[in-house]
Amino acid sequence: MTDTRTAPAPTDPTDRHLARRFDVCGLGEAMVEFNQTRPQAPDFLQGFGGDTSNATIAAARAGARCSYLTRLGADTFGESLLALWQAEGVDTGGITLAPGEDTGLYFVTHGPAGHQFSYRRAGSAASRMSPAWLDAAPVAERLQHSRWLHVSGISMAISASACDTVLAAQAIARLSGTRVSLDANLRLKLWPLPRARACLTAALADCDLFLPSLEDMQILSGLEAPEAIADWCHANGAKDVVLKLGPDGALVSSGGTRERVRGRQVTLVDATGAGDCFSGNLLARLCAGDDLFTAARWANVAASIAVQGHGAVAPLPRANQVRKELAAG
Repeated sequence: MTDTRTAPAPTDPTDRHLARRFDVCGLGEAMVEFNQTRPQAPDFLQGFGGDTSNATIAAARAGARCSYLTRLGADTFGESLLALWQAEGVDTGGITLAPGEDTGLYFVTHGPAGHQFSYRRAGSAASRMSPAWLDAAPVAERLQHSRWLHVSGISMAISASACDTVLAAQAIARLSGTRVSLDANLRLKLWPLPRARACLTAALADCDLFLPSLEDMQILSGLEAPEAIADWCHANGAKDVVLKLGPDGALVSSGGTRERVRGRQVTLVDATGAGDCFSGNLLARLCAGDDLFTAARWANVAASIAVQGHGAVAPLPRANQVRKELAAG
């Protein structure tokens, strides 16, 4: 570990889940974002992104005790990400700053077909994660002392060693009694579909909660209908499934019970990170004691707030904003 910074994280001796130090521990690649504010114009707003980082920050803003695990370049962008997490109250003790390596960047452009991503992440510090990196005490301790580990298809797709790292982290979590949530977040620019399907199916077999989008699952499973897709997810090992349906809400499937959470009519500004917002809020509410169906209704409202602002992180709502919207109906 090199030049590791730690932001203080509170402990709660009354925690109902084995007095774990953290509620949510995200693992993956965090990036610096440049988001186009006007279509076809060279105007970009600098922000932050990376799916599991977004979800972790969303969970922290919803009241969860959070930690994040990744490798960053020892550069200006890496320093800015550390400052972001510390400002958000996310523990950074499991972050590695790697001299001579780069922090990933991405650009978001907007047009008639929606938002598109362009990445500058090849060979990034995060893509050099390896299972051996998980053995370092600050990383291993956070995996073992969190209620949830949150990973994604992007965490796996950025390199073969990162894929191995995610699967190894899931195994450590399983041995430690840490629950695992997985978001498919399929990015075919990062890996071919056959490999994506094989790796995600392997990860799916070892997760407690699967949080994919409808679009991703239509590609991965070859199915169209949400109900059939939920069946496919359970058949491949997922215990609980929350299928994100974008503006149409979500389908929640758990223990033989299913419920549709209706979408909300809002003014869409930027959907970047909306699914991550949903995932982080859902995990935070599970840790607060909600059942899966109640947590999904909260997460649906949180995501509807997030899409009304630019960027993946800036518009993530605070808990009081979501409560206000829920109270208003």
